[in-house]
Amino acid sequence: MGTATTIRTGATIAATLYTGILLALGLYPSQFRYLFAYIPAAVGYGVVAFDKWAWHWPVIHHFTGRPWVTGTWRVILSPSRDSHIPEGGNRGPVTAYLTIEQTFWSLHATLRTRESTSRSSNATISAPENSGTAEIGFLYDNTPRTEHQHRSPRHEGACRISVTGLYPRAATGRYYTSRFTAGDMDFMLLNRFVGYSTFAEAQAADPEHTTS
Repeated sequence: MGTATTIRTGATIAATLYTGILLALGLYPSQFRYLFAYIPAAVGYGVVAFDKWAWHWPVIHHFTGRPWVTGTWRVILSPSRDSHIPEGGNRGPVTAYLTIEQTFWSLHATLRTRESTSRSSNATISAPENSGTAEIGFLYDNTPRTEHQHRSPRHEGACRISVTGLYPRAATGRYYTSRFTAGDMDFMLLNRFVGYSTFAEAQAADPEHTTS
């Protein structure tokens, strides 16, 4: 269980138990003299609401200072000339789609190409104080489709992405893999939806609908 999930689960359980105890004692919030007794429970639920939604609401977002990158992004991968790409592999540029699921305390990314899916681990976002630029970094595990594994085995990699502003719609980055490949990445935000389960679904929502 990640840190963010632990915080949300702990806050929800504590607030619910506390509320249950108050109700069992007959201290109902409808009675004004007991209303203030529910403040700790409200704080607990507030922690959950802040982490999942409120941190990027207008006004609050300016105080948190963390860019909102949730959504599905079109990515153009451009492998470097020195990359060890096996014969028959795609030397680029390659179109992919990156889905980012974000709360204030957590970040998860899934990158899909026609041939494989990469899922992040240890994802972080760093937004230095008084700076308009933030950096997203994560390690990932890549699992190619079975039909491509004879030349493209499972591997690990790392990715760093630079974004600017609280509501970025474009970004740049670079990736490195354990297969001795590396390259540049150019991102364009498609939408805020994170429910695409395949490359084809994400591509169908792409107005440019590139085919590489």
